[in-house]
Amino acid sequence: MKEVHWGMIGCGSVTEKKSGPAFNKIEGSRLIAAMRRDGEKAKDYASRHGIPKWYDDADKLINDPDVNAIYIATPPLSHKEYTIKALEAGKPVYVEKPMAANYEDCLEMNLAAEKTGLPLYVAYYRRSLPYFLKVKDLIESGKIGEVRIIQLKLLLSSRHEDHDRENPPWRVIPEIAGGGYFYDMACHQLDFLYYLFGPVKTIHSCMENFAGLYEAEDTVSANLVFENGIILNGMWSFTVSGSSQEDQIDIIGDRGRIIFSTFTRSPIVIHAEKIKATYNIAHPANIQIHLIQFVVDALLGKGECPSTGKTGAYTNWIMDKILKKI
Repeated sequence: MKEVHWGMIGCGSVTEKKSGPAFNKIEGSRLIAAMRRDGEKAKDYASRHGIPKWYDDADKLINDPDVNAIYIATPPLSHKEYTIKALEAGKPVYVEKPMAANYEDCLEMNLAAEKTGLPLYVAYYRRSLPYFLKVKDLIESGKIGEVRIIQLKLLLSSRHEDHDRENPPWRVIPEIAGGGYFYDMACHQLDFLYYLFGPVKTIHSCMENFAGLYEAEDTVSANLVFENGIILNGMWSFTVSGSSQEDQIDIIGDRGRIIFSTFTRSPIVIHAEKIKATYNIAHPANIQIHLIQFVVDALLGKGECPSTGKTGAYTNWIMDKILKKI
């Protein structure tokens, strides 16, 4: 492959700025086709973003001879179907997070990748963002000593659309999203911590639906022990009051701690024996651009991508264990 010619399935909000424009900003990469079931919306998206082709049929996009790689940006329920079709058509895949609606689907996707010999990547872009790589560097350089404890809190208020009982957002419909906002948002946090600290050996959890706004859980508590002995205590709730909102991960070592956020872009703060500092590191305008660069480099034989089908599947396994789906 001399140049990656992307076909994109799904033109939702995540593609408007976070991902879509990035494909055309990377050398050796072009977004040449977009697909949405609503043809008028697909045509509008293609027109606004300067994309030469548009489709209202995923199969037609997948089988377009000018397309040699597929980006899947649909809800998780359809990730398996489109991924397997693309791989069987001879085209590598970059799929949105979470990798699928459940761990079993992830295994089938990886099996298809193995059978076809083609790569499969997952959009856990925090593995490539400078902000999060600074956290990784501070830990690996021993600034806080040996890590022992992680305290994680993600407490958010309900959204206006959550109160629409007749037409709830797809992210809180388990059969479409895999779970509720925990599945949609905690996957970023758990994937990054897995990237930092490796596999998990034990998981204990409980979940509740306190507000009753939708079918999925709205509150989750979990204790994880990594294979290296590090203990994670996590709390996620998506119906707290505005004054109770919090987005913080606190990594505690035997010589200090690092505090940072996942979604609110708070500065990284380190308190340690020999260093007390704050790091303000901005995210790029197109937040997936660094990971897409890794994907393009890997497809062109110039490097490796840190987020693969195998790592993405493991993150799904962690979430399914927490939610007691497996």
